[in-house]
Formats: sequence, C-alpha cells, structure tokens
Amino acid sequence: MKATELKQKYLNFFKSKGHSIVPSASLIPENDPTILFTTAGMHPLVPYLLGQKHPLGKRIVNVQKCIRTGDIDEVGDSLHLTFFEMLGNWSLGDYFKDEAIEWSFEFLTDKKYLNLDADRLAISVFKGDKDAKKDEFSYKKWLSLGIPKERIAFLPKNDNWWGPAGLTGPCGPDTEMFYWASNEKAPKKFNPKDVKWFEIWNDVFMEYNKTKEGKYELLKQKNVDTGMGVERTSAVLQNKKSVYDIEIFSPIIEKIKEISDIKKIDENKLKSIRIIADHLRAATFILGDEKRITPSNVERGYVLRRLIRKSIRHGKLIGIENNFTFEVAKSIVNIYKDEYNEIEKYKKFIFEELDKEEEKFRNTLDKGTKRFNEIIKSLKTKTIPGIDAFHLYDTYGFPIELTKELAIEKGFKIDENKFNLEFKKHQEKSRLSTEKKFTSGLADHGANTTRLHTATHLLHQALRNILGNHVQQKGSNITHERLRFDFSHDNKMTDEQIKKVENIVNEQIKKSLEVKRDEMSPSEAKSKGALGFFESKYGNKVSVYSVGNFSKEICTGPHVNNTKDIGKFKITKEEAVAAGIRRIRAIVE
Repeated sequence: MKATELKQKYLNFFKSKGHSIVPSASLIPENDPTILFTTAGMHPLVPYLLGQKHPLGKRIVNVQKCIRTGDIDEVGDSLHLTFFEMLGNWSLGDYFKDEAIEWSFEFLTDKKYLNLDADRLAISVFKGDKDAKKDEFSYKKWLSLGIPKERIAFLPKNDNWWGPAGLTGPCGPDTEMFYWASNEKAPKKFNPKDVKWFEIWNDVFMEYNKTKEGKYELLKQKNVDTGMGVERTSAVLQNKKSVYDIEIFSPIIEKIKEISDIKKIDENKLKSIRIIADHLRAATFILGDEKRITPSNVERGYVLRRLIRKSIRHGKLIGIENNFTFEVAKSIVNIYKDEYNEIEKYKKFIFEELDKEEEKFRNTLDKGTKRFNEIIKSLKTKTIPGIDAFHLYDTYGFPIELTKELAIEKGFKIDENKFNLEFKKHQEKSRLSTEKKFTSGLADHGANTTRLHTATHLLHQALRNILGNHVQQKGSNITHERLRFDFSHDNKMTDEQIKKVENIVNEQIKKSLEVKRDEMSPSEAKSKGALGFFESKYGNKVSVYSVGNFSKEICTGPHVNNTKDIGKFKITKEEAVAAGIRRIRAIVE
C-alpha cells in the first residue's frame, strides 16, 4: 500500500466515524509560542484541547506535516526523519478510551483498511504510579478485542504517558500498538525491548492537567489524541526494512545518486544519501510554508540553515562539488505538489533560497579550507588541537567530519577529546539561551498571551489603514512578553507611520470594543470582509473574530472578551525580515 493510499484510507475511515477532515496546518505553530515547529498534529488544536469549541465539531481527523529535530543526529538510520507526516484523529470532549481503542483495532486489522494480522500485534498500557492510576480500562478493552494478555505490557510513565508539552497543562496515559516486523513467527510474549516489535500507533488519553505545583488533577474535558506516522506505517505495509525504501523517497534518492554519479554505494555513502534526502525534504517544506521562513542564525532560520548546510556537506562526502540542493528540491516538490499546493505555489522562492544558501556556504567552505591549511602549517606535531578544530566549526561552519577528512588527507589527526569538550560547552550555552522556548507548552494561554493575541488583530488592521490593503500577515509569534508580527510591505516604516499605527491600536483599546466569535464557511467569512491569508489550512468551517466594527479576521484564538482588557499597546521595533517583508515587535503594558 502506497503512502497516498494509506492517507486516503485513514481519512475515509474516520470520516465514516463522524470525524471532520481538516487540512494540515502550517509548520509554524500559531497557538504555541513555546516551540519552533509543529511537531505533532495536536499543536494546531491547542485551543480546542483546552476547551474552546472547534468550528467543525468534536471529532477531527487530518494528515499533519511535522518537523522534529530532537533525533536529528539519528537521521540516516532506518527509522529517523526530520520531516514526516502524522495521521491523527481527535475527540474533543466526545468519545474516549472505548471507541478510540476499538477503532484503532478495526482500522489496523479490517480487510477494507490496513488488513494487518492481529496475531502480530502487541500493546503497551500505562502501569500507574503515585500521580495516576493503572490503566485497567485499556487493558480490558484490548483483551475483549482478542489480544492475549501475554501480548499486553504495563509500562511506566517514561514509556506510556504523553505530556504535558511543557511544565504544565493537559496530559495523560497512552496505549501504544506494536507490529511484529519480521518474517519470523511472532513470539507469544511481548518484549517491548525487542526492536522487531515496531511501534505503529499511539492513542493518548488526555484526562489529567499537571499544575504548577506538580499535581495531576482530572480534566473537565477529556480528549483523545492519536498519532500514526505515515512513513513508518508505509514501511511496515510495504514490508520494507527502512522508511527510506518506500516509494515517497525513491525519486529523491535516485536524483541524488544521479547528481553524485556514485558507482558503488557503501554504508557511509548510503547514510549520506539518506541524510541529504531527509534534510532537503524538511528544508523544502519549511521554505515552502506560507509563513516564509528563511535561513538565518536564530531559531527556525537556524534550524533551516543547519539542514541545508548539512546536506551540502554530505553532498561533498559523496562527490558533489557543484550547487545541487535546488535540483533535489525539484523532485520533492513534484512528489508533494498535489497534496500540499503551497510548495508548488512557492517553488521559485524555495529554489532561489536553497541556491543562495548553498552559494554562501560553499564560499565559507573555501575560507575554512584556507584557514585549515594555515593551522596545519603552524603545527609542530601531527595532531590538530581540539580548540582549532572547534574554531573551524564555530567560525566557518566546518563540521568535525569535514575537518577529519581533510586531516586524514594531509596525514594529521584531531584531538577529538578536546574538541568534544569545547563542543559540549557550546551546546550547553546554546541550550541555556533557548531554554525559555520550551517551558510551558499547552498551558501557555496566560492572560498576557491572550491580550497580545487580540492586539495582533488590531495591529494588522491598523497597518492596512496606514500603509494600504497590500499589507498581509506573513507570520506571527507571541510569547508571554511580546508579539512579533510579519507583514508584506516594501519600505521601512517612518517614525510617523509607526506612531500612527500605535495610536490607532490604543484608540480601539480605549473604546472598550467587544470581541465576538462566529462560525461560518471561509467563503462566507471573506464575503463579510474577514481577513485570512493562509487558505490551505482552512476547513469548510472557520472561527471569525470581530473586534467591534474595526477588525474581522479568521483565527483560532485565544482572545480577550473586550479590548479594554488589553492594556496600553507599544511598538518596540520595526525591521526588515526578507525582501518585501517587514516585522514589528510590540508589547502591552
């Protein structure tokens, strides 16, 4: 079964169970400022998991594009990916464990759907601890469906508990489904440590809320959040040993082989090919996102830059000396253009940015190589000090593997212990500087965040009033402390324009305007003058927030009830982000 068929079957199955299909949201989270990228299907649903009514009802299903960088160093093995697609179905305060487990089993084993052998399934459930009770319900439900007790393992919180995304918020036990991915007969007893048991699906039961004090309280609204990876499940269905062997990756890998003109592929070259395929697929989707991220040295732009540069370095390792990333991206766009029209729409931008970044890094590589030659000329021994190897990494972007390769060619070795010491110091500094980014998660809907969210709507309309209707939102990011709003505009704003915009926003706040939410179709919303520029992520019903008669916008919230609750609005900075895109930072006091 090809990946496209798997996705369609999944959507059709849950549609038949009363679920509304929603499109994939942006890779840039709109409702969770604590993470850089959408890492799971639940991120776009944050407000609804917390109790806000979803315009499409209580049952939702979709295929969500995701980026995860936690295991980036594992990419190139048989399982790990940076970009992947996640199948998910949600109950927002509707059905719970009974139906979720039953439908998971039906979809996996029914001949109309995945037709997997039930005798090759194993299950894990939460064993309970001081915070939450043992999940006896899930255990009994699986037994009733014919799974023998020897195939059900009770596992601790580390294995069978999801969340919260940060320090506080909704969380709960989960039950995971495993499939025996081997030609040997499946053992009677399930051993979760045996790698031949392949995790295929995960049903999360959000029934607790973790408080700031570390207590687990039962939630008023219990939710179900499930996740099944498209690539991993496709590998199982196609009896492949690696996710890189499924049909999605074939054209990408063939293009890389063609460009490199490799005659013989050993294990190292295969890993390089896989890393290039994965990283450029991720980079293509980040660049092709409607929020228009570009390579930089901070946050999302840094992740993007790292993905592209690592691809270039691995291209060098397999003999690619000329710019090639945009050529690989062409094959990626071709594979996904029908499902994700945004990457077709922005393909020119994708190819140009890749080529630009590649040119920049190749120049850096040349300078770094020159510096490398200077270092070895000054040495009295055949060992390159770790600090010098680290400076090549830190200043010139030279990965240690590249320095090692050059060293071997010249008959040198590297003091890797000292390099690793410097690298660990660097990682620690980097971790500390971004630590705040990951400290709250789903519960990050505090009063200040909510005030800033509504202020963003007022800012958007005020910019259109002063600069013109060409102004369109290109992205936003809101933390507890400030809002950041990207918009289309060619010129730097004057001090007078900034002041006018600020004054307009504060005027609306002083007017104590009511903030109202309505549900309607996207076309009806547009006909009523609602702003909305991320078309591909809208379902057939949307939430429209009106701020008095001043502003009307398609949005998922959260918002204040009245503008008087916002406080005083102040613009702190206006700057360029990219060609034709400006950025405003602002606070409320």
